Amino acid sequence: MAMFVLYEHAAGYGLFSVKEFEEIGMLLPQVEASIMDLSRFNAIVKLVGFHPFKTAVAALNNVNAISEGLLPDDLSSFLDTTLPKSVKKKPVTLGVADAKLGAAIAEALSVQCSHIGAVPEILRGIRHHFSNMVKGFTDQSAAVAQLGLGHSYSRCKVKFNVHRSDNMIIQSIALLDQLDKDVNTFSMRIREWYSYHFPELSKIVTDNYMFAKVAHFIKDRKTLNDESLTGLEEILMDSEKAQAILDASRMSMGMDISVVDLLNIEMFATRVIKLSDYRHQLSSYLHSKMNSVAPNLQALIGDQVGARLISKAGSLTNLAKFPASTVQILGAEKALFRALKTKSNTPKYGLLFNSSFIGRANAKNKGRISRFLANKCTIASRIDCFTETPSTVFGEALKEQVEERLKFYEQGETPRKNLDVMKEAMALAQQVSASKSKKQKKRKLEDTNGNATELNGTDGNSAKKRKKSKLNDTNGEDAADDSTLNGSAMLDSSSAALDVSNGEGKKKKKKKNKNKTAEIEA
Repeated sequence: MAMFVLYEHAAGYGLFSVKEFEEIGMLLPQVEASIMDLSRFNAIVKLVGFHPFKTAVAALNNVNAISEGLLPDDLSSFLDTTLPKSVKKKPVTLGVADAKLGAAIAEALSVQCSHIGAVPEILRGIRHHFSNMVKGFTDQSAAVAQLGLGHSYSRCKVKFNVHRSDNMIIQSIALLDQLDKDVNTFSMRIREWYSYHFPELSKIVTDNYMFAKVAHFIKDRKTLNDESLTGLEEILMDSEKAQAILDASRMSMGMDISVVDLLNIEMFATRVIKLSDYRHQLSSYLHSKMNSVAPNLQALIGDQVGARLISKAGSLTNLAKFPASTVQILGAEKALFRALKTKSNTPKYGLLFNSSFIGRANAKNKGRISRFLANKCTIASRIDCFTETPSTVFGEALKEQVEERLKFYEQGETPRKNLDVMKEAMALAQQVSASKSKKQKKRKLEDTNGNATELNGTDGNSAKKRKKSKLNDTNGEDAADDSTLNGSAMLDSSSAALDVSNGEGKKKKKKKNKNKTAEIEA
């Protein structure tokens, strides 16, 4: 059996022949020890052919194809010309590093491929001694090729995002969860800290955000009086609670606190208030991002549950690839493997438990609703991932289906068929896309017309404006001279002009022009 090994380098493809491969497979520990020695390794492995990449773009295209398990055209032609054909007496085996690439080569070129046994160790030795085995190739040139291809490949992977910013959703939902934990921890800390001074306040104000704002407003409880009642009412939006705080401050059992302690409590309360405000801003940012990236998933299960599903899957594309059974238990992997190990009941839901639909269902119907909701979530995520004109039409239709299924489980009302619902949604989606296209066309026409009118106005009227400005300047100078010399004459001319203006429209223009020429001549 003839053994050849394919090695993919940043500079090109290399094909190596391996001598006595069957004996090498039997003596794998000795092979591992002899890999570091170049003379011993050259006795076993020799270079058959090397195909360099012509440009950096070609190298990037080949690496992208190999990473996806596809056979590039350059590699196919290189193997077709360099690799000898297999004969019955002497079959040929090609050793590869990636199993997917081996399957693609076997399917396209009908060559037996292997990626197990001694092949990984031989590839490790080729990788170590590659610069010495190829003529005219050095370690420095290999490092330059690897660095350039590595940068371009990673840049391409970062840019490959299918015109969507689901990475921003992943980061924002992770930050939102962290902020929830931190704000709750800090709120409990400020409650405990300020309760030494004013313990009755924690019973009156139960909300953490309101407690921080009230503590920041009150500071020292002894300074509270009737004038501060309006400020408390503005914060709490409740006059009874504000009056209760004022009464409790006069009969409080808390200890006195120094000015320095109150300053620290005030600073900490401001930090908690700012964190809470930023949390609200972040939730609105997440809402806008979900509306642009996954509007149907957002309409179906909400912002936070949809964002957690995308974050757990890694991207919207990965979530669209998942089957409904995986989406149903996404987030409950520990419980699933524990159930498989102990042979107990598997979990019914994961992250979908936070949805309002499962909370509204009865205990016996929670599993049914979670399965049905996971099915609709997969449909919504696939529509969001692969549609060209995103809209919330399908998400709202899928949400109505879940509502109808809930009514069916509770009251027995038969829901509509999925085919009918999807037909209605398709018709609505076509109407929405048509209206959007009309609006875009109108905007384009308005922009083009506006630019054309601006251009025409500036070109055509520039000469006229110049003439008018010159005439106005001359008229102004003459009028100024006349006014300084003969004021009464100007009054007479103005009265004459007023008398002339009472005539017909056609005569007005002629007389005005005559008056202007007369004034210029004067």
